[in-house]
Amino acid sequence: MGLFGVSLEKEKTLVEKMARLGIKEQDLVEHFVRSQGKGGQNVNKVSSAVYIKHIPSGVEVKCQQERSQSLNRFLARRLLVDKIEAMILGERSAEQRRIEKIRRQKRKRSKRAKEKMLEAKHVRSAKKAQRSWRPGTE
Repeated sequence: MGLFGVSLEKEKTLVEKMARLGIKEQDLVEHFVRSQGKGGQNVNKVSSAVYIKHIPSGVEVKCQQERSQSLNRFLARRLLVDKIEAMILGERSAEQRRIEKIRRQKRKRSKRAKEKMLEAKHVRSAKKAQRSWRPGTE
């Protein structure tokens, strides 16, 4: 187990990504606050939510996904790195690619593509209709 309560491989990957993007630990301001929502006594008494701000870029992240503060510290850093990477890379970022993929999937088919698809459906339907055997149709 590493510093954040995750595997050493995950922690190493995060540290490498931070170094590649030029994010230093001393540039981060970290506060621990109480989480919100369900959780009872744990939520009311323990400051397990993590708030991180990257001073040079001004990017802020708050993470309260897990009950563990150390795991939330790791997840918050990962979110921060992803946000900064999206800012730097812009169009090429993973999030942007995912959004573009969804947009393409939802896009209306062209008239030609629609006609081609419907023709294929009609051919398949006719093929299936020929397969059916009904008594008295011999």
